[in-house]
Amino acid sequence: MNDYRGTLPLRGNSVQDDWRAGLPKEKAQVYNQHVHELESSYAMLSVSLNEAIELRQLGQPGKSKLAVGITSGLCKLLTQALGGLLHALSEHAKHYGTTPNAAPLDPANFQGQRGQRSARMSSLLNRVLLTHRLQFLHKVSTLEEMVDDLGKDFRTAADDLAEGTSLNPMEIWAEVDSDHYDLNTCLRESIVVFKSFLIAMPDGQLEAFQDTIRLQSQDAGVPSSQRVIRHRRMTAIAGE
Repeated sequence: MNDYRGTLPLRGNSVQDDWRAGLPKEKAQVYNQHVHELESSYAMLSVSLNEAIELRQLGQPGKSKLAVGITSGLCKLLTQALGGLLHALSEHAKHYGTTPNAAPLDPANFQGQRGQRSARMSSLLNRVLLTHRLQFLHKVSTLEEMVDDLGKDFRTAADDLAEGTSLNPMEIWAEVDSDHYDLNTCLRESIVVFKSFLIAMPDGQLEAFQDTIRLQSQDAGVPSSQRVIRHRRMTAIAGE
C-alpha cells in the first residue's frame, strides 16, 4: 500500500449522511470550485433555452431559432465538463480503491424514456452488486453514459430547430425540453456523488485526483476516444 493514500476518512452510513456532513477546507475548495463551474454552465444553457422558448411563444420564430442555436454549444460545454468530472471519479476510484456511498437512480426523476430506462436498469443492477465500490462505479458509469447520450440528443434537436429543417418542430421542442430536464437531473445526481466521493477519499489523494480531472479536461472533445473510454469502462466494471 502506497504511503500517499493517507488515512481512510470516516465515511457516513448513507448518501444522506454524506450530504449533511462538512468537508475539510481543501476538499471543500475543490468541491465548491467544480460545482460552481458546472452550475454556471448549466445556468447559461437554461437561460438561453428559456429565452428561445419565450421568443417562440411571443411569435418571434427568427429570434427563437437564433437563441436555440446558441444552446447547442452551451450544452456541449456542460456535458464535456460534467462527463469529464464523472470519468475522473471513476478512474480514481478504480485506481485507488475508493469506496464511496451511492444511492440508486430513481426513474421518477427523469422525463425522457431513455433516462427512465437507464435509471431503471441502474436500480435493478444496484440490487445485485454486493459491494459499495461496485455500486458507486456502476452509478458513475451510468451517469456518464447518460450525460453523453442526452447531450448528443439535445444538440441534434437544437440544431434541427435552429436550421428550421424539422418536419415536426413541436415534437423536437418537446425533446429539447425533456433532454434539458434530464441533464439537470444528471447534474444534481453527480453533485451528490461527487461529495460522497470526496468524503470517502483520503486527504492525501486530493492532488492526484485533481491531476486526473485536468487530464480529463485535456481529453475532452475527442469523439473517437470517448468510444474507447466507454468500452474500457464497461469492461472494467464487468470484470470487477
